[in-house]
Parts: sequence; structure tokens; C-alpha cells
Amino acid sequence: MKIYAPWEKTFRKISTPFEHFLHAQTTTGLVLMLMTIVALVLANSPLAEAYAHFFHTKINIDVGSWTLSHTIHHWINDGLMAFFFFIVGLEIKREILVGELSNIKVAMLPILAAIGGMALPALIYLSINYGGEGVNGWGIPMATDIAFAISALVLLGNRVSPALVTFLVALAIVDDLGAVAVIALFYTEQINMIPLSLSLASFFVLVSFNRFGIHATLPYFLVGAVMWLFMLESGVHATIAGVIAAMAIPSKPKFNPKDFAQHTNNLLQEYDNYPVATDNMMHEKQKAILQNIKDKIDAVGSPAARLEHGLHLPVALIVIPLFALANAGISIDFSSIGETIVTPVSLGIIAGLILGKVIGIAGVAWVAVKLGIAKLPEDSTMSQVFGVAFLGGIGFTMSIFVADLAFVGNDALVFQAKVGILAASFFAGAFGFIWLKYMTKRPSKQ
Repeated sequence: MKIYAPWEKTFRKISTPFEHFLHAQTTTGLVLMLMTIVALVLANSPLAEAYAHFFHTKINIDVGSWTLSHTIHHWINDGLMAFFFFIVGLEIKREILVGELSNIKVAMLPILAAIGGMALPALIYLSINYGGEGVNGWGIPMATDIAFAISALVLLGNRVSPALVTFLVALAIVDDLGAVAVIALFYTEQINMIPLSLSLASFFVLVSFNRFGIHATLPYFLVGAVMWLFMLESGVHATIAGVIAAMAIPSKPKFNPKDFAQHTNNLLQEYDNYPVATDNMMHEKQKAILQNIKDKIDAVGSPAARLEHGLHLPVALIVIPLFALANAGISIDFSSIGETIVTPVSLGIIAGLILGKVIGIAGVAWVAVKLGIAKLPEDSTMSQVFGVAFLGGIGFTMSIFVADLAFVGNDALVFQAKVGILAASFFAGAFGFIWLKYMTKRPSKQ
């Protein structure tokens, strides 16, 4: 039996798009954790002032008399994060077309659980902050950080079933869709109709590209960038342009997959007809055949699949870490941290992300299963769903994003919100991981 070197095993391994997705999310979660620690260390070190000053440095783009001027923090949150939301849009589209959300019977449990996991945290937060200055932050505890949550579940290995991982992914995708809707509908203060109309016109141009069968990604990028710019000027949060643009990207291949198999087999047979030189140099015809196969591979893969695969790691290794570095750095006064945590904003977020998420996700799932509306993921138990519900309380990335929108100009409330988010996310993640690792077991197969 031939023994393969580690790199040969990696080369021979074939991963599905879903496996690539899990790998990217796990990578994101680990890098996100590291950058969060770095941000907290910088914000509580002698470099704190330089750290804050750097992200408040302005970057200007001037074209004639037109100027676009924002801080580095703003460029990250409104610019780079548009790529993150673009990936979110592609994931939502994939799940609806061919993933767990494409089959309504299978999708019913994560959809209902996600709705419960969004509604109850918001209600708990409102009940604590009703009539107070922090009431606008009700959308903060609704969010689940898909990268952190999936990372924790994947690290458990065979302690959880693949179906349970899929359940969490589908739940988090629905949660992301809800968060996007909340940002678009409730965290837009003033709308400028002319730029908004131009942004919508740009979207229809993207749809036209799709309908005319344009599969090259460059035209979509150029028009998408224009749409983002108009969205930025409209008052609607610019990152929404990323989600909308993703909806217009073609999800069907240009080349028929069945024809591809036959065509490739014919080309490979032709490839073998040419002799290989003694120095292992390919024949010119062989080079042409390989290029032809490469072109057909590009044609048989949809632009949406190529973009999702190509952008996952850059977003995971650049965009999300920069977001964490720019937003997670809060100066903590440990002598007064107890007072901060019991402020209505922090308390509402902690109660929402822990109690709200757990009762909303696990409670609704339990009711749905008991009523026969849905069934548990294969080879999993209600106790495991309870543990997953805790992981749903990791709100980090999207929660911080919503906090900045909810409390624009009020640094005190933003600070309280971030303390609540970090505290709740740490507890929810740690408890959910420990529960799934030590307190549950997979049901025995019949």
C-alpha cells in the first residue's frame, strides 16, 4: 500500500462546498478570537491612545470637487464589511437554492428556532430598557456570530452529529438574514431618495447582467462598487449593498455539467495520445488541452460558487480580523466593571444573548418537535439542541456591528453594549461547549 506524504493527502482530498464553508468559518472563529484578545490588550496598555488615534485617522478620496472622507474605523465598518455581507448574501442564496433551506420540511426546525432566537432576546432587552436611553439597542442581542458558533461545534469533532452542525449553520443563516433586515429597516435614520434610487438602478443593471448570461465577475464587481457608493450616500447602511449584490450573482453554470463530464473524458483521452518528452515536458497540444479543460471547469462552476469559495478566506483572514481589531478594543476599568455590567444596556444584552437565545432556540425547537411540525436533526438529542442554543448566544461580530448603529454618537452606551456582548458571548460559548462535550452524548443507533 502506497503511503502518501501529508501534502499529498491534502492534494488528494476532495472537499464539498459545505466542507469548505465549515473550514472557512472555523478559521474565521479562531482568528477572530486572537484579534479580539489583541484589541483588548492594546486598549488596556500604554499604547491605548495610539491605538484609538490610528482608527480615527481620516482617509480621503478626492475626484475633482467631490470628496469622500471617513475614518479608518468607518472605512472598515462600512467598506470592508460590505465584503463580509456579500459573503453572507451568497451563503443565504446557496442555502435557499440547494442547501438546508431548500427543503421546507428539513428547514422548518432551524427556521422556527432562529425566529424564536431573534424575537425573545429582543423582547427581553426591551423589557429591561423600556423607556430608557438604551431602548434603541433591542436589535443587538438578536444576532448570532456564525463563525464563533460553528468553530465551537466543529472543535467538538465526533461528539456531535454532522446533522447538528448543519442545523446550526441553517439557523445562523436565517439569523443573518434577520439581522440584515433589522439593519436595513430599523437602523436607517434618514433616507436620501436620489442616491437610493440610483443604487436600486445599479441593482437592476446587475440583474440584467445575470439575465443576459454574463458570467464574468468583473462587470458585477464594478457595478456593485457603484451601487455600494450610492447606498453609502443614501443613508441606508452601505453594507446592505453587499447582500443585495449577492442576490444578482448567477448561481447556474454556463456549461452543462453532464456535457462537461463527456467533454472532459474526450479531452483526457486525446491528452494521453501525445507522448511525454524524456525531460517530462508536455507536448504543446497537451498544454492546449489542459487550458481547454481549465476553461470548461470555470464555465461549469457558477460565478456565485467561485466568488463564495474565493472570498471566504480573504474575508476570514483580513476583513473580520480588522473589524475585531477596530471594534473589540474597549478600555476596562476592573474596579467599576461590576457597575457597567448591571447597567440596563449591558444587562439587557446579557439576558437577551443567554436567556433569550437559549429559551428562544431550544424552547421553540422543543415545542415544534412535540407538535410534530419538525423533527430533531438526525442522530442528535434535545439536550444537544440545548447546547447549540447556548452557542447561538455568541453574538460578537453582528452584535457589535448593530451596537455601533444603534448608539451612534453615544460612546457611553456603545461601551456598555460591548461589555455586555463580550461577557455574554464568552459565557454562552464556554457553557455551550462544556455542555456539549461533557453533559451530552449522541443517541445510540438502532
